[in-house]
Amino acid sequence: MYVALWPGNVYPLGSYWDGKGTNFALFSENATAVELCLFDRNDKETRIKLTEVNNFIWHGYLPGISPGQRYGFRVHGPWKPQEGHRFNANKLLIDPYAKAIDGLLRGNGAEIFGYSWKTEEAEKDLVFSELDDAHLVPKSVVIEQSFDWEGDELLRTPWHETIIYETHVKGFTKLHPNIPEELRGTYAGIAHPAAIEHLQKLGITALELMPVHHFIALPGYLTDKGLTNYWGYDSINYFAPFSGYSASGTLGQQVTEFKQMVKALHRAGIEVILDVVYNHTGEGNHLGPSLSLRGIDNTVYYRLIDDDKRLYMDFTGCGNSLYVGHPQVLKLIMDSLRYWVTEMHVDGFRFDLAAALARELFEVNSLSAFFDIIHQDPVLADVKLIAEPWDLGEGGYQVGQFPVLWSEWNGRYRDTVRDFWRGADETLGEFAYCFTGSPDLYSLNGRRPNASINFVTAHDGFTLNDLVSYEKKHNEANGENNCDGDEHNRSWNCGVEGETDDPEILDLRERLRRNFLATLMLSQGIPMLLGGDEMGRTQKGNNNTYCQDNELSWFDWNLNQDNEDLVNFTRELIYFRRQHPVFRRRKWFQGRPIHGKGVSDIVWFNPDGTEMTDEQWNIGYAKAIAVFLDGDQLACPSPKGERISDDSFLMFFNAHHETIEFNLPTVFGLDKCDWSLVIDTKEPRFIREEKIYTSNQAVPVVGRSLVLLRRLE
Repeated sequence: MYVALWPGNVYPLGSYWDGKGTNFALFSENATAVELCLFDRNDKETRIKLTEVNNFIWHGYLPGISPGQRYGFRVHGPWKPQEGHRFNANKLLIDPYAKAIDGLLRGNGAEIFGYSWKTEEAEKDLVFSELDDAHLVPKSVVIEQSFDWEGDELLRTPWHETIIYETHVKGFTKLHPNIPEELRGTYAGIAHPAAIEHLQKLGITALELMPVHHFIALPGYLTDKGLTNYWGYDSINYFAPFSGYSASGTLGQQVTEFKQMVKALHRAGIEVILDVVYNHTGEGNHLGPSLSLRGIDNTVYYRLIDDDKRLYMDFTGCGNSLYVGHPQVLKLIMDSLRYWVTEMHVDGFRFDLAAALARELFEVNSLSAFFDIIHQDPVLADVKLIAEPWDLGEGGYQVGQFPVLWSEWNGRYRDTVRDFWRGADETLGEFAYCFTGSPDLYSLNGRRPNASINFVTAHDGFTLNDLVSYEKKHNEANGENNCDGDEHNRSWNCGVEGETDDPEILDLRERLRRNFLATLMLSQGIPMLLGGDEMGRTQKGNNNTYCQDNELSWFDWNLNQDNEDLVNFTRELIYFRRQHPVFRRRKWFQGRPIHGKGVSDIVWFNPDGTEMTDEQWNIGYAKAIAVFLDGDQLACPSPKGERISDDSFLMFFNAHHETIEFNLPTVFGLDKCDWSLVIDTKEPRFIREEKIYTSNQAVPVVGRSLVLLRRLE
């Protein structure tokens, strides 16, 4: 029995408990009526009509309603799909501002769709459904927002000191033997000391989590095949942490557990970056279910085809695109971002298919309202902002085109480094640009090397192990006849597809894995390591494990000796990068003699020790190059304004299949110096026994490997 409804307030949207009762507010511009639906422990529903509406916000206050109360909305309005309106009060709708959601979508039958399944396929989305779906739809939850952060604040690790580790909440800990079984695969699992210890030993400074916004985990097209939406790129709410990753409960406990995870990571010096999907929702195209925004106000929240509003513009390949040009949609996204920073203490965001957010009409416009508002927002202007700078629409590949506050996943870095180490022709010039932070992409509009998020592998595609073990994707387990996933992986199997016991091939694959890791960690820009690559994680050639919530995607913590060695090599690399500022410059290389010194901060050489000429960059078959990095020519001072200097290094890259002997360069007297061997990727670890190269000594670099030398003063 609920007491009488009070008028309440238009702000804040969603549900807000003030200690005595709860205010509810929902935006719908075209609704004719809105009902608040409350559910007791037995799922008995009580409907309360919201009679107050101001500025298209329907609101009311209920005294006595407290945290843990489950609720939803039923929204009345016109059913006119040809005009874009898909109101159907038979459908219980998730509050887009809910801070917690209880349970997953249960079932995929006709009830959750706004239209009737009883008509022909071509017309069925036009016919109104009278089926009720409240028994299937997850319920929004009123929460208690207070939490003892114990002084926790955003870490604000400088970009040039950042090392990102991309991983999945569940997959990272699901099989970890030192984490209690009931915590594995959850936020609490990541907060466990065993998980944090692994990240700390690696030297990771930022954990980038794949989607944690509540999503549709069990879509019908997958559950019919016995699969699930493992990756989570089908958000159905932008405030609530996914309840399936909670070990403590789903009536608000998941919010507290997430905060505890962030606090534990911050104590360990690790930032939290969220992969966010503001470009589309899990409601899909015109044949998708009505779960939230579609039923609340379809024409407001989604981009519709102008001359046929029954259909959706789709720049994402997922059926719909949010209409970011509408003020309320923009407000929804901005409110969500601010919430995760201010209330959940998240340090930054990686925006999935970010080019879709920049589309004001059809064109991608990097000066769209979305980016302008973020730049002016005092909460968001100082957090890490990372764009996946492409979408699936025309002109959607926008690498290098984002504004100054943004960093980008550098897809060109990934492709170029893969091509170089598999021995493709005409890669030297591109490789040099990528190694130096891609100044050709990012320097012209005022950005610095931190604009480039360098990666060789990511969740989408082959793992590092599979990159050197497979030339073709093997996605049969996905149930799509191996037709899903990218066909062009720029991979090389070293002569045998998949697993082998050939010692020469295994040795080559180990060397290539070290090459990729060393190139990544010693390049200018910000390195992003795919979680599990440091331990040789394999997906058996599957390059699209979006639906594989099983051992194919989960981390295997039982490592053989080769993979133990790889973990240790990765640790050494990250530690080495963090110790040497010459590999993480804040400003671009000048690439020219420094006045009065007769030296350069960076110089490129041929294997014979002569300096590269303009013509030689264009030799298509060339696959070997050397570079000198001058540690005395670092342009930026320390935080206290002091001059920074570092050791100087020579690196030799040999992507040729045979050994090449590199001469010490004669330029600037580098051949007169003594050089200590630090890394030779034919070895499983950093060099332990000192090896010195001096004048007139050639440096042998075996086929498909790299060598790093440090100048001795």
